[in-house]
Amino acid sequence: MPRKLGDSVVVITGASSGIGRAAALAFAREGAGVVLAARREQLLLEAAAECEAQGGQALAVPTDVTDEGAVEELARRAVEHFGRIDVWVNNAGVGLFSRFEEAPMDAYRRAIETDLFGYIYGARAALPLFREQGSGVLINNSSVVAKASQPYTSAYVISKVGVRALSESLRQELILDGAKDIHVCNVMPASIDTPFFQHAANYTGRAAKALNPVYDAERVAKTMVRCAKRPKREVIVGNAGRMLALQHTLSLGLYERVAARMIDRDHFQDRPAPPGAGNLFDPMPEGTGVSDGWKSDGKSPAGRAALVGAAVAIPALLGWRWLRRTAG
Repeated sequence: MPRKLGDSVVVITGASSGIGRAAALAFAREGAGVVLAARREQLLLEAAAECEAQGGQALAVPTDVTDEGAVEELARRAVEHFGRIDVWVNNAGVGLFSRFEEAPMDAYRRAIETDLFGYIYGARAALPLFREQGSGVLINNSSVVAKASQPYTSAYVISKVGVRALSESLRQELILDGAKDIHVCNVMPASIDTPFFQHAANYTGRAAKALNPVYDAERVAKTMVRCAKRPKREVIVGNAGRMLALQHTLSLGLYERVAARMIDRDHFQDRPAPPGAGNLFDPMPEGTGVSDGWKSDGKSPAGRAALVGAAVAIPALLGWRWLRRTAG
């Protein structure tokens, strides 16, 4: 039976814009009480008001997820206000575009502190509460790069692979503990229309953009709501992401060649960009909404590459298996 969210309490990090804000509104429409966390307090207050207008109760708690004490305080405030936490959504994230050797080390470290350790702190705050009450759902918003890597964003990729591994390890520990009603879900979106790319640090000399094809943030938010109702171990959001992950699994060499060239062409705009840390260390006033106006015509290089790659890789794998059978 699906869980009812009408009386649930949901904590969402990175809720001031993008996927986090979309998720807050989606859970509020289900009647859930939502606790919104991010660094930009005024935007949190505005998002909380929107959630209440959708029928949910809302609490805004300014939080920097790189601060373990602040994340613990977030959990404390949520329990103090609502009495419990039923769903915790680790979502806060930052981007860093750079060749590996050219990224400033403080920026590289900060990206991993936010995108990986922020999730670790969230899980360490939520799981003891779930164990105490005997139930709960931890939703980690990872990325399809956790299954199919890309160039120029190695700190982000490292973090998302780590988040996926963390989710698996936590599920195994919960199995050993017999905690059948505590779940860990790993959501892996493809390229999503959010202010993420406007906020990202960039040391490539080229302005970054969303990689086509681009999907709506509301699509990820709906997936999170479904996971809260019917927990799933892993979910990829976006058909292009599924095809890229499949190609990566079936033919790693082909994937690396195709993805490297495709991302080098399609992840950047035709204009230069000065080097900058984006929102790594301090929040930016820009990029306040759920979306950021990225458009996709569905006929992008990324989508074509994924489909062509899978079309090549699948027959190759089947042929290899046939040769092995006949040779045996």
